[in-house]
Amino acid sequence: MTPADLTRTVLHTVRCAVEADELPAVVPERVSVRVPPRPGCGDYATNVALRVAQETGRPAHEVAEVLRRRLARRPGIAHVEIAGPGFLNITLASDAGAGIVRDLLGGDSGDSKESGGLHGEPLPLSPAPALVARLGSDAARWALLCPPGLDRDLLLVQREANPLFRVRYAHARTHALVRNARDLGFDAVPGDVDEASAAPLLAALGDHSRVSSTRAPERLARHLERVADAFLRWQAGCPTLPRGDEKPSVVHRARLALAEATGKVLADGLNQLGITAPVHL
Repeated sequence: MTPADLTRTVLHTVRCAVEADELPAVVPERVSVRVPPRPGCGDYATNVALRVAQETGRPAHEVAEVLRRRLARRPGIAHVEIAGPGFLNITLASDAGAGIVRDLLGGDSGDSKESGGLHGEPLPLSPAPALVARLGSDAARWALLCPPGLDRDLLLVQREANPLFRVRYAHARTHALVRNARDLGFDAVPGDVDEASAAPLLAALGDHSRVSSTRAPERLARHLERVADAFLRWQAGCPTLPRGDEKPSVVHRARLALAEATGKVLADGLNQLGITAPVHL
């Protein structure tokens, strides 16, 4: 279930509750789901109960409980919790992540219409010639998207503090894993990785289409950093390749598919920013 799928599910749930007279309110035209800012708060969160509560005059927690019960019964959703003044934290079923990966790997990354939410159309970024001469084309483009206060010269060094290096390193790492897996005789097969540590990465991958559709370069750059950082944290603790005499398993194939999908998303985002995505770094 992608964020777009979940958004439609949440909206449909509100509509059903209104039609059943559980919520005497006007169904909103749009609802939003977002990745929670902290781990342990589900895969996605929505403030729809707060919005509906404003229409009904009922306490937000009561509205949230009505929607929580209905959402928890929807296919693809494992459980729903109420947080704070009435936010709904939604945890997807374990096979939902496999669906995100399958969608991303379902098409050719060179064709934005067939590649599971990958867009690939470059955004207009025009760094000054002096900046290009100083940093090079790739770093100069990323420099336009840096938060205030970041030393642009940092973009020239290959270290963890350099966000562009982290994004490009993560992309190159995904390609290295795919090459090494093929040398070992196995390919990627989307499946359940069954690891809590993969949740932030899957959420970020699932959010790629929404972020890309905004056509906002700064937002896309921060999103790519989130994808890369989530991938590097996950991959450090969950080996994609078998070790020693270990044979490739279903889990290894599922992890490889997750890595390959990550590489596609990072390449797509860098392409939109007009920045090269090297497979060796």
